[in-house]
Amino acid sequence: MSTEKKPLVILTGPTASGKTALSLCLAKRIGGEIISADSMQVYRRMDIGTAKITKDEMGDIPHHLIDVLEPFEEFNVFLFRQMAMEAIEGIYERGKIPILAGGTGFYLQAVIRDVDFSETGERPDLREYYSGIAEKEGTEALHRLLADVDPEAAEQIHPNNVKRVIRALEYFAETGGKISGHNEVQRQKESPFDYRYFVLTDKRQTLYERINLRVDQMMEAGLEEEVRSLAAEGLTAENISMKGIGYREFFPYFAGECTLEETVEKIRQDTRHFAKRQLTWFRREKDVIWLDREKHTEEELLEMMLEACASLPGISIPPDK
Repeated sequence: MSTEKKPLVILTGPTASGKTALSLCLAKRIGGEIISADSMQVYRRMDIGTAKITKDEMGDIPHHLIDVLEPFEEFNVFLFRQMAMEAIEGIYERGKIPILAGGTGFYLQAVIRDVDFSETGERPDLREYYSGIAEKEGTEALHRLLADVDPEAAEQIHPNNVKRVIRALEYFAETGGKISGHNEVQRQKESPFDYRYFVLTDKRQTLYERINLRVDQMMEAGLEEEVRSLAAEGLTAENISMKGIGYREFFPYFAGECTLEETVEKIRQDTRHFAKRQLTWFRREKDVIWLDREKHTEEELLEMMLEACASLPGISIPPDK
């Protein structure tokens, strides 16, 4: 039996960096199918706020892990890894190349490094305890607890990401160890794939301007109405799906606690901060190939990717027609 590793292509980068268009071009050239590595695009009826690709934009390129869950359902890195691996195996069976495309770095790492999540089990009692702290004392208070026991993890996890903060605190409570240390060990694991890991980036000011423009376009496309419709279904700020940027900011507005203008500016600000954290994450990753939009055209970036992918097993790149 051959021990040759199977090919995997990763295309990531901060939000609004242009991953979608480039991933489509790449998939067409290498015979790829795209797996979304996005924590929110899995949800149905959450299209505008997630900048979800449309059916028309997909063309004849198969996409996976998009519109597969209801907004009431839970989604996390454990489920993502399971679903992504199933999709990858199906893509191999069809003789195609899997392309992981999206900006959730933790999700990407779970697949690339075959991250082991089996060390600790579910502890509803701990989860309830820490959730109670967040509810009664606020997310900042919960985040300070994490900073006391694992400052590295606290630096990497935003206070608003209550789920990951609680997960890190659970890990410490159960093992006495730091989840940041565990993650670093996992990051050093040898990958089961022969992969190419591309990170698309741009000048920070240009990226921020593109983010601001995207938020304005989302509002024009009906983002407020999309969130109102979801709220009318019974979804609240407590649902995992509603904690995503572009959704959570509307609930204070719906409650009359701020103006629409303030809400839109908060979405812009939160998105810019998120992009900054994404870049920080990707800079820690190893074996990354950086694609700089400031220095190269879209065509040049695609050629750089094709050149790097040409040595992957099972890839044959026909000339562009």
